[in-house]
Amino acid sequence: MKGLVKVVATVFVMVVAVFSVFFIESTNNKKSAEQTIDEWQILWMNHFDPEMTVEQLEKERDWISVRADDKAVERPSGAVAQWVKIKTPASSEGKAMLFKKIYGYDIIVKQGDHKIFESHREYKYAINVVLLPSENLDHGETIYLGIRTPNRIGIQSGVYIGDFYNLHNMYVKSSLSDFIIGSSLMFIAFIMLVCAIFLNEEYASTWVALCLVILSCGFIMITYSSFLYSTYGEYGKVYVALFDFSLYILLPSFTYFFEKVIGKGYKAVITKFRMFQFCYSSIGITLVVVNYLSHNKIYGLYKLVSSTQLLGVIMIIQFVLLIATAITYAVKGNKEAQILSFGFAIFAGLSLIELFWFYFKAGYYDLFLWKWGVVSFLISLIVIMGKRFARNHEQIVEYSKQLEMFNNELQRSEKMEIISELAASVAHEVRNPLQVTRGFLQLLSEKNSSSNQLYLNMALDELDRAATIITDFLTFAKPEAGKVTTLNVLEEFIHIEGILMPLVNLQGGKISVHIPSDLYIKGNSSKFKQAFINIIKNSVEALNGEGEIEIWAHGDAEQVNIHIKDNGEGMDPEVLDRLGEPYFSNKTKGTGLGLMVTFRIIEVMKGEISFTSTKGVGTEVCVRFPSTTKS
Repeated sequence: MKGLVKVVATVFVMVVAVFSVFFIESTNNKKSAEQTIDEWQILWMNHFDPEMTVEQLEKERDWISVRADDKAVERPSGAVAQWVKIKTPASSEGKAMLFKKIYGYDIIVKQGDHKIFESHREYKYAINVVLLPSENLDHGETIYLGIRTPNRIGIQSGVYIGDFYNLHNMYVKSSLSDFIIGSSLMFIAFIMLVCAIFLNEEYASTWVALCLVILSCGFIMITYSSFLYSTYGEYGKVYVALFDFSLYILLPSFTYFFEKVIGKGYKAVITKFRMFQFCYSSIGITLVVVNYLSHNKIYGLYKLVSSTQLLGVIMIIQFVLLIATAITYAVKGNKEAQILSFGFAIFAGLSLIELFWFYFKAGYYDLFLWKWGVVSFLISLIVIMGKRFARNHEQIVEYSKQLEMFNNELQRSEKMEIISELAASVAHEVRNPLQVTRGFLQLLSEKNSSSNQLYLNMALDELDRAATIITDFLTFAKPEAGKVTTLNVLEEFIHIEGILMPLVNLQGGKISVHIPSDLYIKGNSSKFKQAFINIIKNSVEALNGEGEIEIWAHGDAEQVNIHIKDNGEGMDPEVLDRLGEPYFSNKTKGTGLGLMVTFRIIEVMKGEISFTSTKGVGTEVCVRFPSTTKS
């Protein structure tokens, strides 16, 4: 429903824009002109003789009356030129005359036997704007226009009479939008090209392709405008060459941008078409340059390659391929393809409106709404590029977080390595003297009186505790898998439950085990028991009286998951984050070695351990091992 509303809103805006442009243009023309001539006569000729006199023209009997709002009069077979006869009002004394649009390569304006305007073009641009000052006109007399062109021919719009400066301003304003849009696009493209210097190679090519698309569109808009040809007509060949050059740059650049951002299409059809366009554009650009430098000596070949029909077919194929591919990707959920399709829909909608009007006017209509469609389309391309950069930025942020995490893990590993080496050396050096000392104390205990027995027993207990700590040090420093066999998880926990049940009962708690009998892993039975006894003992100590410890497991062909959950006092996030750090413990008499040893044993057995805990609720430990089958 929302999509339908957007489409309806877009169509409504497009229609309003179209009628607004026509209405504003018509209103401005009426305000600037004091009089309008809407009717004149035309005469078709099979040859163009600019030296024909007014007397000769008056003898012709085939003059046809036409109106400005009429559709184009059909050109007779063999006609190559047209003469137009216009009667100027006697009340127009001291006023200028504006022909806003005349189609023709050669134009001559006569009044009496005097030529008051003459223009000859050797390049293929037929739209002319002719402004005749009042001093060149004999008001109340007939004006004759001789026009030659093989294609569209004649006066397109009405003929306006009024103050010279008002008419000049009307003409300039009508062409101003082309320069504003085209210049803006060119400025944006140049700024983007400068920014491309700071991009890496991966993104620079796509960015430059977008810049070339925008830049070439700007050049096309400016060189398509009649203002340049009418005001600075001596450079007409340059404008035509720039127009063709820009078109040859636009087509492959746009396809390349589409290929990089949206995709290569079915069986890389976009890539193949882009390669064809590149070859075609390379030939076209070469012919544009050679033809211009040789002063039209290869014009026939140049015209063949750059003909409107051939270019039109290539552009139609290109747009059909691109929009079909974009829709395909858009249906699959590609956001960038959806944006591109929406922008292209606006461009196609405006172009469609103009094409209907073009055919309604029998071809005597110059397309101009397409420029706003191009702007909308380019905006969609820029949005796509911006979206891609935003996504890349998010990826960079994510990579930075991962890098920081890996860096912390590396530092932790380095610390653990140092501590391992230190622990191993200290343990080996201290263990032997402790064993000797314990042996002598045991001898003294057997021979000593009962009065000192208590102290000797305490000394032996402390030596045993020190030996246990040293054993943990060695286990942590040099964990060894020992004899690796296939372990049945249920059988291992039956033994662990038997060992810990007296301690659990002493604390007033309960322990429950729910483990399937078909879960197997690879490891050392003694080390496995040691690791889980350490974990469960921590849960027992966290109960602080009555409580329950749940142990369950599940697995598949890839992994076995073992869960240990208690409803004890739980841990704060700060404590949870530091679990496994050397010498960290939240117990009063704890050394932190128990969990350190547990972590190392699980690591040696290629397992993973994770903790989740909430203060006052309890803690859950999940240990994951690679699964195996019964041997």
